[in-house]
Amino acid sequence: MGPKPRRHWEKKTGPNPTDRGKGGVKRSLLCDRRGVVLGAAVAGANRHDMKLLKETLHSVPVSYPDLNDHEVNLCLDKGYDYTEIRDWLRAAGFIPHIRARGEEARACKEIPGYRPRHWVVERTHSWLNRFRRILIRWEKKADNYTALLHFVFGIIAFRNAGLFG
Repeated sequence: MGPKPRRHWEKKTGPNPTDRGKGGVKRSLLCDRRGVVLGAAVAGANRHDMKLLKETLHSVPVSYPDLNDHEVNLCLDKGYDYTEIRDWLRAAGFIPHIRARGEEARACKEIPGYRPRHWVVERTHSWLNRFRRILIRWEKKADNYTALLHFVFGIIAFRNAGLFG
């Protein structure tokens, strides 16, 4: 029996449900209030958001402050609106702020002039998509793609600090 044939693409890609099943990547980001990326996880496009939460939180390179001494708020979108996620976050010492499904749509109908809230992480994804090498994943190895992501995260952090164009 010979060596196992190598796959060109590693596991961190999957069929994109919005793009006719073509291979795609999902980026899960943890950002501060300015949009600077603190942690990230990469998986296939067909992976659900809630399954990437723990990996994203554990990817932060610095340790959190003692969560018993400080309140650490975590704002999440509707993709994380599950009781198991809320329970896990509370057990880990976070205070979850998750908009319930349909809550924002009701507010748009009931409150005149109400505009939906735009999430900081969505703005950060928009900044990432301005880098063509990140927008379309050409790298076959997941480590190379992750390295490029971290390079772009550094550029975004410098731009937010006012040090770099």
